[in-house]
Amino acid sequence: MIALYSFLLILSLLNPLLPPHTPADPVIIVNKATHEVVLYQGGEVLFKAPAAIGKTKDLTPEGEFNVKVKAKDPYYRKKDIPGGDPENPLGSRWIGFDARGTDGRIYGIHGTNQPDSIGKSVSAGCIRMNNQDVEVLFDLVPAEAEVWIVDSDKKMPDLYRFWEERKLQKQL
Repeated sequence: MIALYSFLLILSLLNPLLPPHTPADPVIIVNKATHEVVLYQGGEVLFKAPAAIGKTKDLTPEGEFNVKVKAKDPYYRKKDIPGGDPENPLGSRWIGFDARGTDGRIYGIHGTNQPDSIGKSVSAGCIRMNNQDVEVLFDLVPAEAEVWIVDSDKKMPDLYRFWEERKLQKQL
């Protein structure tokens, strides 16, 4: 038992000398300026697609959030439209995140029954994607994954590096 404690003590003393490791957690980066959604994991792009965002700058919140709800064929409460109905504006998938103190049921990345809206600023605040794109993202992203929404003229790889550096700084 003493050997174990000695080992742990030595390891804790060496920890500040060890380099921080790159976050392997997935992150969805949404850039409102370019209407892009990209999923990174361990520095690799796993997914990239165009999206629609809020009609005004304030409608789609900016910041760091986490995925809280994932739903297939989501029910549209506002107009009482069941999932799978062609009139349902949420499309085939819902990836809800906790923006502005919500529980993942108000703000989300979702499909759409209006594919011509993709690439435009037209939504009430959510991030719309083509159904086939959001289905792929849905299958790749786990609950609690980070969602980082920005409005930037930087290229997506530069945004990812900035996100990664912030995560590394938090480890120090």
